[in-house]
Amino acid sequence: MTKRPELLKKGDKIGIVATARKISIEEVAASIKLFLSWGLVPVIGKSIGEEENQFAGSDMERAKDLQSFLDNKEIKAVFCARGGYGTVRIIDMLDFSLFIQNPKWIIGYSDPTVLLSHIYFNYNIETIHGIMPLNINKDNFFSNAVISLKKILFEGENKNVYKKYIMNRKGEAEGDLIGGNLSVLYSLLGSNSFGETKGKILFIEDLDEYIYHIDRMMQALRRAGKLKDLKGLIVGGMTDMHDNAIPFGKTANRIIMDTVKEYNFPVAFNIPIGHIKEENQAYVVGRKTTLIVEKDKVIIEQ
Repeated sequence: MTKRPELLKKGDKIGIVATARKISIEEVAASIKLFLSWGLVPVIGKSIGEEENQFAGSDMERAKDLQSFLDNKEIKAVFCARGGYGTVRIIDMLDFSLFIQNPKWIIGYSDPTVLLSHIYFNYNIETIHGIMPLNINKDNFFSNAVISLKKILFEGENKNVYKKYIMNRKGEAEGDLIGGNLSVLYSLLGSNSFGETKGKILFIEDLDEYIYHIDRMMQALRRAGKLKDLKGLIVGGMTDMHDNAIPFGKTANRIIMDTVKEYNFPVAFNIPIGHIKEENQAYVVGRKTTLIVEKDKVIIEQ
């Protein structure tokens, strides 16, 4: 059973840190206002506003900033400020020994999939795949993405019902939820950040990829044995996909379904997870999850 950080309460301190691409204090201003309205006390990392080419400071600076939040017992949750690219460059610099003793919520998606996956497979601690400060603005304080995150952080419950999709494969499954951004998971193959998937429910999402590359990544997961023993598969947003002048001939969803057609676990498509603006619903990575795919609906409960 995974270790679960404590639920948040008013007065708790939370950190905001840039593990990848650079970001300004102005770009996290709305999130600070939101967290204050929740009764939390935001602590801004030194990486916010730092700059080294496209990164939020050097690898060492970003690692040191995140490390300070991991080690600080007063910090009850750490928000990755944004994605982009760069978290994989610092993951091996981090020391999780104090974090293991005092687990806290790590929240992010896209590039921070590196952190979520690494923490689960190495330390068996729950994290949250959800909206990040960059995505928060004054107009989406009450969006599904924000509300679902707050509910997990303060209440812990998480049950959602979704509409049917023509490609869904019926069935029921239960297992720890793993996954995140498909491109990032692909980059983690062969490392200790992406371990044994047998008996797990995998979720994937992606943004701004070529259709043929979705096929390449799914074939890589299949050949690496990451798909055959799954209990279930959840497919989130496959957003802003591209094709070549000579079409590949399939959609991203069709590629995914064709890759897992030889297996018999349930598959749910078009679940609002990932790069879907206001609808990026939060889910707990590492938590025992029930997936029920019926003829007319999909139920996901943690």
